Order: sequence, then C-alpha cells, then structure tokens
Amino acid sequence: MNYVFQFNVVWDHLPDLLAGALLTIQLSATAMVLGLGVAVLCAMGQSVGPRPVRVLVAAYVELIRNTPFLIQIFIFYFSLPVIGIRLTANNAALAAMTINLGAYASEIIRAGIEAIPRGQVEAARALGLKALQIFRLVIIFPAIKTVYPALASQFILLLLSSSVVSTISAVELTAITNSLQSTTFRSFEFYFVATGLYLAMALGFKAGLSAIYWAVFQRGRAA
Repeated sequence: MNYVFQFNVVWDHLPDLLAGALLTIQLSATAMVLGLGVAVLCAMGQSVGPRPVRVLVAAYVELIRNTPFLIQIFIFYFSLPVIGIRLTANNAALAAMTINLGAYASEIIRAGIEAIPRGQVEAARALGLKALQIFRLVIIFPAIKTVYPALASQFILLLLSSSVVSTISAVELTAITNSLQSTTFRSFEFYFVATGLYLAMALGFKAGLSAIYWAVFQRGRAA
C-alpha cells in the first residue's frame, strides 16, 4: 500500500470541523429538549385526551415511524416553500429532528405509562385528583424514570442520525467533512477524525444523560 497519511491537512482545518461538531451538538441538544416536550404532550393526549386527540396522535406516530427520516427532512426544506413556509437549512433540520424524535419518544414514554400500577391511578382518583393532575403528579415522572435508559438511547441515536441533515446543506460535522475531503482529497483522514468526533460527542451525551438521571431520579433517594 503506497498511501501516505497526511493528518496535518486535517489539523489545518480542525477549527472548521469543531465548528461543525458544535452545530451538531446544538441541533441535537435542542431537538432532544423540544422532542421530549412533543413526546410528553403526545403521551398525555393518548392517556387522558379525548378520542379525536388519541386518533390524531396515533396517526402522527405511525406516519413518522413508518417513513424515512430523509424524506421528512426533504419535506421541511424543499416542500414547505411551495406553500409559502421557508426555513433555513438549520431550522429545517431542527424541525425534522424534533418531529422525528417526538414520535419515537412518545411510544417509549407510553410504554412507561402502561407500566404504572393501576392501583396508583385509582388511588389518585379516589383522592379527587383530575385526569391532568393524575398524569402530571402520579404518572409521567415514574413513567419517564422507568424508560429513561431507552429514551437516552433514542437521544444518542438522534445525535448520530443528525449526519443525514447534511443532505440539505446544514453545515454540521458531516457536511463540513464532506466539503473538506472533496477539496483536499484526503478522505480517509477527514472521515477518520470525524468518526472520532462523533464518538466523543456520543460518549459525552451519554455521560451527560447519566448525570441528569442521577440528579433527577436518584439524588433524592441517595440523600
């Protein structure tokens, strides 16, 4: 093999790669927060909402979970302008990531809700709590605690799937890597370093999510 590795080319463009990684983190973290909010609202609609709301939420979940993420991104970026809604590449990426995560996370949370003992719900009703109060005070917190590992895995998957948004020119890590390797012809070096950055981000998010779990669900018990 006569290939000569030249990682010095990568180091010359390291600020660009780090900027792309930063945008990846920003998009992913924001989508995680917004997507979790969407998921909780959908889970609430399915649990205590009227039948039309439950049907609407079920249709949304089935639509998102059974269509490609790439097509969803294209709809936000290429199709919405046809009806007068224009989003930047980054905003379209964020919207698609949020909607996608909301559908998947809502099913995870729904599984956690179904694991709540019915006796606790009945006891809350006996105390005179309304449906929304029961959902907020009795159901949602222990449900999220039960499925938190699955939610964390879904969040990490979202981070890694964010590379797909490079197809609409969102300037995250994959898009910048593609651009740099096409101009320098050092594809191995750039993709190798990009892999390392994605690994570091995934492990960082994993550590952060573990810290959140400890702070929210275990610190009180440990005390």
